[in-house]
Amino acid sequence: MKSVNKFQPPRGSLFIPGGATGVLLLHSLGGSPLELKFVAQSLARQGHTVYCPVIPGLTFGTDVSGMSTWRDWYDAVDHAFNDLKKSCDTVIVGGASAGAVLALRLAAFRSDEATALMLFAPTLAVNGWAIPKTIKLFHLVSDKWTARLFKFKTPAPHGIKDERVRNFALEAMKGEGGVVPADITSRSGGTVYEFMRLVRNVKPMLSKIMQHTLIFHPRQDDQSDIKNTMTLQRKLGGMVEVSVLEDSFHLVTLDRQRGYVADRSIDFVDRVLARVKPVQKPVEVRPSKPMQSTGAAE
Repeated sequence: MKSVNKFQPPRGSLFIPGGATGVLLLHSLGGSPLELKFVAQSLARQGHTVYCPVIPGLTFGTDVSGMSTWRDWYDAVDHAFNDLKKSCDTVIVGGASAGAVLALRLAAFRSDEATALMLFAPTLAVNGWAIPKTIKLFHLVSDKWTARLFKFKTPAPHGIKDERVRNFALEAMKGEGGVVPADITSRSGGTVYEFMRLVRNVKPMLSKIMQHTLIFHPRQDDQSDIKNTMTLQRKLGGMVEVSVLEDSFHLVTLDRQRGYVADRSIDFVDRVLARVKPVQKPVEVRPSKPMQSTGAAE
């Protein structure tokens, strides 16, 4: 285990120091590290070092000008990976929704360093049952200036099936005056445009991603149809495990089955570590030869 004493994560990030195994978790488009807090804490209780960074431009409230690009997001993710590598010998990468696409790109370019992948409702296309069909017209937009003229309201149920959890999450995000910030319940056209550019960049790399991958996807995802995971299962180059969730919507790390997601994630990390760090057999210690008597009186 390397030293973590001098590491200062960006404000708003979630960093839980632990052992020599690090887990880097990347949040969704317009989300925040808080959506991964339950899984992060569950992994940290197993002794792992967990880092959920703020990603400028991807984290809500960090792209007021609307000028950030997907390359800015990836640069921040790559930097966070380097920070975690400084304190950990093994790093497993996870991502939720758009964060899963960034995790896939990281796995492609850091194939010798990113040991495995955990993807939570990965999104290659925004096509869940709650998404208006008119978003297909947005694919015709060919420049960011035009894209910035659009605004996409995040439709209810906002990715969370459990009404109590949904209300709690929205309440926690309220700002001054008890109003939920607009960028929590909507996405700018420029941000969505950059996300689509990111997906187009990553898709040709999928067959070259050889890391063992665990995917969680709701059967009735309101924002990202399960076809997204079926595509990844077909095209990724390495072993792929899929866990289909029956009682969750898009934000699986917050919704009703978050406990199951955390438990399966812990089990996955344990199995990956057992493969890359096999338990060494104890060295057999043979009894030493008895000391030869010299015949002297005891």
